[in-house]
Amino acid sequence: MKDRQPTVTILMADDDDDDSLLVHDALVESRLPIALHIVRDGEELMDYLSHCGLYADANKAPRPSLILLDLNMPKKHGLEVLKEIKNHPQLRRIPVIVFTGSNAEEDIYNTYNLGANSFIIKPGNFTSLVEVMKTIGKYWLEIVELPL
Repeated sequence: MKDRQPTVTILMADDDDDDSLLVHDALVESRLPIALHIVRDGEELMDYLSHCGLYADANKAPRPSLILLDLNMPKKHGLEVLKEIKNHPQLRRIPVIVFTGSNAEEDIYNTYNLGANSFIIKPGNFTSLVEVMKTIGKYWLEIVELPL
């Protein structure tokens, strides 16, 4: 197992402010060395990753080590975004965890077929969310070697 990394960037794409706030609070509670950046829709996610528009300054939009992606977002659906990321030569190596309220079998199959690294159904309470964030952090940030 590798030593604890310095602060790591996680990019979360979710249009639900409550969910974003809960994930933020869960990460704080889990005491993981994570800088969470939040975008509200699929177009904003792609702008962030491409350093366009509001995210033209790459220093304000650091490359994420991990993406938490909701499926049901405005402007550009999560499946569309996942397909774009996994077909892009520079972005495809960023692990994408689909983090959604959906438990539809079709969504699970579609996300894995498009190259998602994990599919997690959002927990129903804060305690479970903290445990999920700790588990994500332990696995993706302490055990797995991520590409730079």
